[in-house]
Amino acid sequence: MSDAHRWLTLAESVHHRLAHHRRGVALLVYASLILAATALASAFSVGLDLRAVGWTDTVLMGCLLVLVRLPLYWRLRLSIGRWRFVGVGEVIRLAVATVLGSIMVGALALTVPGFEATASVMILEIVLSVTLIAGVWISYRALFEYARRLSGMNGHGSGLGDTRRRRILVAGAGEAGRMIVHQMLRSGQNVAIVGFVDDDPLKWGTAIHGKAVIGSVEDLPAIVEYERVDELLIAMPSTEPEKLRRIVDICSEIDVEFRVLPGLDEVLRGRVSLDQVREIRIDDLLGRDPIQLELPELEAELRRKTVLITGAAGSIGSELARQIVLHHPRELILLDQAESPLYFIERELADKKSDTLIVPVIADILDAEEMRMVFAQWSPDRVYHAAAYKHVPMMECNVRQAVRNNVLGTWQVAEVAAESGTEKFVLISTDKAVRPSSVMGATKRLAELLILAFARRYARTDWHVVRFGNVLGSAGSVVPVFRQQIKNGQPLTVTHEEVTRYFMTIPEAVQLVLQSSLVPEACGNIAMLEMGEPVKILDLARSMIRLSGRTEGYDASIEITGMRPGEKLHEELVAPEESPEPTGIEKVMVLRNGDLAATLSEAEEMIRSLWSEVRGMDDAELRDWLVRVPGVVLFEDGVAVGPTNSK
Repeated sequence: MSDAHRWLTLAESVHHRLAHHRRGVALLVYASLILAATALASAFSVGLDLRAVGWTDTVLMGCLLVLVRLPLYWRLRLSIGRWRFVGVGEVIRLAVATVLGSIMVGALALTVPGFEATASVMILEIVLSVTLIAGVWISYRALFEYARRLSGMNGHGSGLGDTRRRRILVAGAGEAGRMIVHQMLRSGQNVAIVGFVDDDPLKWGTAIHGKAVIGSVEDLPAIVEYERVDELLIAMPSTEPEKLRRIVDICSEIDVEFRVLPGLDEVLRGRVSLDQVREIRIDDLLGRDPIQLELPELEAELRRKTVLITGAAGSIGSELARQIVLHHPRELILLDQAESPLYFIERELADKKSDTLIVPVIADILDAEEMRMVFAQWSPDRVYHAAAYKHVPMMECNVRQAVRNNVLGTWQVAEVAAESGTEKFVLISTDKAVRPSSVMGATKRLAELLILAFARRYARTDWHVVRFGNVLGSAGSVVPVFRQQIKNGQPLTVTHEEVTRYFMTIPEAVQLVLQSSLVPEACGNIAMLEMGEPVKILDLARSMIRLSGRTEGYDASIEITGMRPGEKLHEELVAPEESPEPTGIEKVMVLRNGDLAATLSEAEEMIRSLWSEVRGMDDAELRDWLVRVPGVVLFEDGVAVGPTNSK
């Protein structure tokens, strides 16, 4: 064995012994270096004449500095244990904590009779402490990198520099964990399964496929350090989102990579495979339940029907198309103005080789002649109206287009559908229609009222309104914006520290839309989708930073920008005058409002007159018109805004 190998083996042995006590070792090193810096500073202050050093005061000052600084170092998480990952941020925090500790000791010295702590000694001690501690960090990092390179060059398969096999720890000693480890062992992949962690104490000390259950999730920091884990594989498909967030937080703190297995439905079908292991997505942390795309009741509803989707190139419209085509309609008409996105969704559906005729139609829903031609040619049995302008701040400065598209466009499509004998019409609405604070919300509330009015006028058609909150990943939503900001190295922009939003995944929202259209009591009413608990956008931003492998305050930041025009601090799903009632579908409620008859009639007449008036109205006049419509009230800071003081 070469001298280099002997030193490497010795270093590995020492590393193993100290790993279990790395926090204590780190604090002991810091204490020793602070005492050494204090002694050196005192010696330098008297020209290195050790006999002239006041050792009593020096020892007292050193002990006080240790007692004050170590809690500060711990509180600021100054790389207690993983020195090979230190950077400029840690050195800056070290300097701040060191200076702050010296100021506190200096103030304390003034109260102790006979205790002298000169400014020159204190300043010199600060410089020496920062230099010595940072020097230890850098030396450790350099030694670690050297050992790893030496290990790789000489094929040394263990120790500090194990580069031959990737070491995997599995979180979850249940069926999913057993299946994925079994596949790893059979696949012959160049990985080493370290073992399992699981929060069930009865599993501790047991073995699965010869791999031990080492401890709990809370033991991850010590296990990862001691076992030199490269990656944590989370095999806990049924775990609560809070626990998953905790695991992600721990992995971020100890700087270990992590991935996740697919959902519970895949495990139950025995479909777990290595190909399905993926990065954790933000929707994993929000805890939305898995969905079943193919449902017998939807098959009976849609098979051999002609279905028209407006806004088919958008996030909701395109997912509607994906799920509807699974239930074998005769024709699926995809209507949108956006040429390129429409082309891509048409090609995606065509590649599925289904027996459904996919028909892309480029058209404007405000073009009455075009709408009548489309309905005359295809006679759709089902219409899903998803076309709308949805961006709140943008619609604040484009009031005319919001009113034309969201209100008059809805009227146009709904009226042609009724005249053509469409059996069912479904309007996609939004939580921003509840006590709206924005032009977009007000126009969507008008669209809701319009469909409810049509339900009383056109009895041959079943009219449905489905209201829900934000969907993850939709065009213009906060998640892709955060993702792009992280990619560009920009601060993540949050409008307010306390702002919250309701979220669900796009597939879940669309499936519940389809299911709600089957509920008899939802006909002629507003159906509301259960959105779970609202999510703080600030927490969402922090979760996305952690998922990206970055650290807030080090290589990522969050900027509070202030609320934008038309935005609410908290969204609502139910208005005060609405009463939610359960339906036969667990996550779908029907909203009852018995006082709408007169409101609907008056609102419908005002919208009818708008067709002739809108051409001569500017944005200010249209905003004023919006707040005069019965059933529509614009709110600012919870206060209703009337025509005389609208902005």
